[in-house]
Amino acid sequence: MRFVVDVLLQDKWYRYSLALELPEKFKELRVLEEKLELQGDIVYVREQAQVSLLRKLPEATIDARFMVDWHLVALPLIQVQSETDPVHIFKTWLAQMVIIAPVPQLMVGESNDESLWPLTDTSNTVDWLAGLLGQYPAAYTTIDSYLKDVMPDLRDFKYESLGKESKRLVIQFKSEGGVLPLNFDELSDGERCFFLCAVIVAANQSYGPIFCFLDEPDNYLSLAEVGHFVLHLRRAFEGQGQIIMTTHNEEAIRKFSNENTWLLERKSHLEPTQQRLLGELDFDSDVIKSLMLGELEL
Repeated sequence: MRFVVDVLLQDKWYRYSLALELPEKFKELRVLEEKLELQGDIVYVREQAQVSLLRKLPEATIDARFMVDWHLVALPLIQVQSETDPVHIFKTWLAQMVIIAPVPQLMVGESNDESLWPLTDTSNTVDWLAGLLGQYPAAYTTIDSYLKDVMPDLRDFKYESLGKESKRLVIQFKSEGGVLPLNFDELSDGERCFFLCAVIVAANQSYGPIFCFLDEPDNYLSLAEVGHFVLHLRRAFEGQGQIIMTTHNEEAIRKFSNENTWLLERKSHLEPTQQRLLGELDFDSDVIKSLMLGELEL
């Protein structure tokens, strides 16, 4: 398996590549090759257990070498020299990644901890919200504004203490008849996703830029809500950060242009996934119709 990541950071191109292999009679994957490049120049390169770290100084280039266990990736083990060190810059970007595939049924309404990063299944969304508001109180305005846009009868939300370290998220809705308080657990799956969307946007504004990979954001939403949900996330990341979404939903697909939509396809589980920009493919003007008729081929 080979992974390659190209990213533009501080107006400079970084390329990180990692190749893994599973030799005969081995029970675990081992690293075959690993390399980090900056603007085409090697920062460090690794072949099997041997790592060569190249540091360019005004007077010379230092080539440091050391050994790493074949089963360990070298990147997190390299000691950085300063905040301008390319290794530090790239590692920091990786650390700012948010990779999520939301499962609203797993989002619990009680918080026993505060966090600035979600779990992949977003089960700790309420912890993430608590951590965000704890360190960046001004984020409440961003979250409240979005939630009132998608849930006009929302009055406010707050945490109620359940003990020394536990608290419960309570959402209050208003109407002419009074106020209805609901625990987070009592919200629908779609409403929980609205909270997740609000926290993603506020997190990117408060301590971003972050790179967010969101798997099938249209799940659990009605057709009328999908478009607004996707567009809000896209617009929120226009100023800083980056968001990538995967989807099979036609309403979500229509919210992107052919110039920033990729078609992914693989012939079998034994072959690598191929991707092409929709703008590079020859198909009918209606991309959804072409997908339904099987006219799009890589």
